[in-house]
Amino acid sequence: MPLKPSLLKRVSSGRSALGPAVYAAVLSLVVLALAGVVGVALHLPWLFPSLGPTVMLFFESPEQPAARPANTLIGHLTGLVMGVLCLYAFGLQDSAPAPVGGLTGLYVAAGSLSVALTTLLLTWLRKPHPPAGATTLIVSLGILTTPPQLLSMAGAILLITAAGWGLNVLLGTRPAMAD
Repeated sequence: MPLKPSLLKRVSSGRSALGPAVYAAVLSLVVLALAGVVGVALHLPWLFPSLGPTVMLFFESPEQPAARPANTLIGHLTGLVMGVLCLYAFGLQDSAPAPVGGLTGLYVAAGSLSVALTTLLLTWLRKPHPPAGATTLIVSLGILTTPPQLLSMAGAILLITAAGWGLNVLLGTRPAMAD
């Protein structure tokens, strides 16, 4: 029995770009709303900027290496760690976040270095995930830094990765899993 084409392939079969756009939009809405609902229930930031481009990758370009679950998890974890390392290395852990207290030279250095280190490690590991650059800036600029906030970020990343991958598979789209 031949396999049925995935929902994404079926909605992409015509000339219109509307089918794939609706697929990506609806699934992005579902996954981000799920993370948001968990965050509201827990009173923690389970919805933050770098999740947006991550779910867009999952549903707009599931075949791209950057959309792989391993790349997503390794990318964001690397971003979290590099953000924390740079925040503390520059002594900014007790400072007002850059958007509140103002962008200073130290925040510029911490933010720039955290993204550079995240890029270095992900490129070296061949695990590209560009949204991780936003994750590291969220931390290194002091926006989300407390242990509960960092754990909620990690939890949200795990949740959206599982939900995004699971929905794609459920709907017949087989995201790339490895090199």
